Amino acid sequence: MKNKKILKTITLLMVFVLTFSILSGCIRKKENQNEKISDSNDTEAEVNYPMTVKDDFGNEVKIEKLPMRIISLAPSHTEILFKLGLGDRVVGVTNYCDFPKEAKEKEKIGDLMNINVEKIIELEPDLVIQYGEGKEEINNQIRQAGIALLSYEPESIQEVIDLIKEIGKITGAQRAAELTTIEMTSKRDYIIEKVKDAKKPKVFYEVWDDPLMAAGPGSFIDELITLAGGENIAKDAKGKYPQFSLEKLIERNPQVYLGAKEEGKTVEQIKTREGYEIIDAIKNDRVYLLEPNIISRPGPRIVDGLEIMAKTIHPELFK
Repeated sequence: MKNKKILKTITLLMVFVLTFSILSGCIRKKENQNEKISDSNDTEAEVNYPMTVKDDFGNEVKIEKLPMRIISLAPSHTEILFKLGLGDRVVGVTNYCDFPKEAKEKEKIGDLMNINVEKIIELEPDLVIQYGEGKEEINNQIRQAGIALLSYEPESIQEVIDLIKEIGKITGAQRAAELTTIEMTSKRDYIIEKVKDAKKPKVFYEVWDDPLMAAGPGSFIDELITLAGGENIAKDAKGKYPQFSLEKLIERNPQVYLGAKEEGKTVEQIKTREGYEIIDAIKNDRVYLLEPNIISRPGPRIVDGLEIMAKTIHPELFK
């Protein structure tokens, strides 16, 4: 009996040792694979240069080498670069680039409407990334200085995700881009699933108050309202940010009234406007002012904007 106990103990020890050896081997193998993946990414980043990139406006731009000095001409692009761990490579930003806080410490080159081209050239960037098509005269000056210029204008969450991957490829930050976009996609899909069976209240988003302007079809806000489980009452308007009459607002009678936090605008101010007292959103105290830099800035935080929108429209689902 004693011999059997000893044999059983030895057998268990052997199983434990064998199992540990197998697990160790698997772990070591996975670590080696990860090292190979890392090496592969590094190699890929090296051999991809020079690379030719086509931006959102069909411009084919040759990137001669890994960009080490980058200027961002839009707050959203600045957020992407910092999110990908490229903050130390950013040498210039606009006056409105305020997130993350480190971006405020970078050299300022003006803003989208008043760009200091001389300052850009003085900073000797390898790459300039702007939002929208830009001004032809300024674009030509940047290109004539031998600086690569890329223009992007994402108009949906998916296009932001695609842009992050693109910037990751261009800058050699593929891994960070992949992790970022996986996180964004997961959050977006979770929220969509959360609200999919909820009743869709009628929503109005005020872009401007005098004249009254709405977030129309094709705008970021329109997509956020829809994905967050609401019905945008301006979804059939002409243009992304159309004028919207008081008569139509009253006729369509939104149940949720949204706007952006800004100086001089308050919920009480909106609620006391002439004619608004018969709107359901006013009567039921469902007027909200949201953080514009999160709600409408097409960068990595746009899924946080979606979450804010969903919690505002459907607070009952996020208790």
